[in-house]
Amino acid sequence: MYYFIGIKGTGMAALASILHDEGNVVEGSDLPKHFFTQQPLDDRKIKIYDFDPANIRDNMNVIIGNAFGEDFPEVKAARENPTCKCWRYHEFLGYYLKKYHSICIAGSHGKTTTTGMCAAMLGHTHKIGYLIGDGTGYLSDQATDFVLEADEFRRHFLAYDPDYAVITNMDWDHVDYYKTNEDYIYAYQQFAERTRKAIIAWGEDPYTRGLKARVPIYYYGTEDNDDVQAVNVEETPQGMHFDVIVRGEKYGHFDLPFVGHHLLLNSLSVIMVGYLKGMSAREVEEGLSSFQGVKRRFKIEDMGDNIYIDDYAHHPTEVKITLQAARLRYPDRKIVAVFKPHRTGRVYHFVREFAEALMIADEVGVCEFTSIDDYDNGADIDITFLAKEIPGSHVFHETDEDARVLAAMAPAVYVFMSSKDIYPFKEKLKKLQYGQN
Repeated sequence: MYYFIGIKGTGMAALASILHDEGNVVEGSDLPKHFFTQQPLDDRKIKIYDFDPANIRDNMNVIIGNAFGEDFPEVKAARENPTCKCWRYHEFLGYYLKKYHSICIAGSHGKTTTTGMCAAMLGHTHKIGYLIGDGTGYLSDQATDFVLEADEFRRHFLAYDPDYAVITNMDWDHVDYYKTNEDYIYAYQQFAERTRKAIIAWGEDPYTRGLKARVPIYYYGTEDNDDVQAVNVEETPQGMHFDVIVRGEKYGHFDLPFVGHHLLLNSLSVIMVGYLKGMSAREVEEGLSSFQGVKRRFKIEDMGDNIYIDDYAHHPTEVKITLQAARLRYPDRKIVAVFKPHRTGRVYHFVREFAEALMIADEVGVCEFTSIDDYDNGADIDITFLAKEIPGSHVFHETDEDARVLAAMAPAVYVFMSSKDIYPFKEKLKKLQYGQN
């Protein structure tokens, strides 16, 4: 019997789904509010309780979410029960992966989407399992391969020993833990040293070329010195077309229904996984083309006069990429950016980068910090610290009046960005404009 403390977390919900589908009894606890990750748990009728140390019973396998410290009452109850076996989320995954051929997708940005792409591509010809950081988990019967999103948060990805590792980029983040850029890069070096067969890394990242490993490193990108190179590239508002050269030899031509240069790069890393797994270019293209996106990554709702985009962007590089993609897709429309940050330390450290990225939009609104885990020691700021760097920006508290301010900007492409629960604010705006949720 498995019990998840914080079962609605993105990785936790995915792992709970997988263990349930294997035939295990799965339960868990979390806050009573609704999260977008909850639907697969509800579909499986997995019991979800309010937090209470009395939930912990004898002989449970307890999996502890990353947001919960050792002093959290349920965690204490589990640790103090000698009949319970306790795992941190990443610890359990490291143990679980040992029975599969594993492909771990790491990187500061793009790892969730790339994991989803890789799962779609590889699942076209292989029996697989996958765990994506949008709350999605799946395991096919007789699975031999497993695709995992590997998070660098507090070095948790060092619990894994992947056969293949993808590193999309190494852009300093989690500044509350990684006090220097050098330490952040060193964590990826440690991850590279744990990889058993091959590493696939973005060649134009300023740090990937410095990685040392005992296995081959294949660099992907659009430059001549990349091992996996996209050439004859055509990017349009409807999709992309390009040829792929692998170490001087043409692998194949690809027509993919994705928009945005970042998705071209993500695709290249996944194409190389398929190449190393012995798949034909046609098989890879068919599998990749079946990718329908992941939750809260540039999810578009077109309602005529207005378009609503929901995205998980929470780092300035991600905000920039998301708004650039919106500009490419809707070149003649007004872009309204609504950003809700997570962690005061990240905003304090990258305030200028956030401001510059957000000013790609025509109008900018920033939402106040609302979660207890937003506040980092040494970063005693509120949202005005960012707002004052963006001339003409609005500060939102996600009220009805704030929704009316946004509605007055119509017609527009509204881009809502956050790793937190910004989506209810989007629904409030839609209800005001169209009388529906």
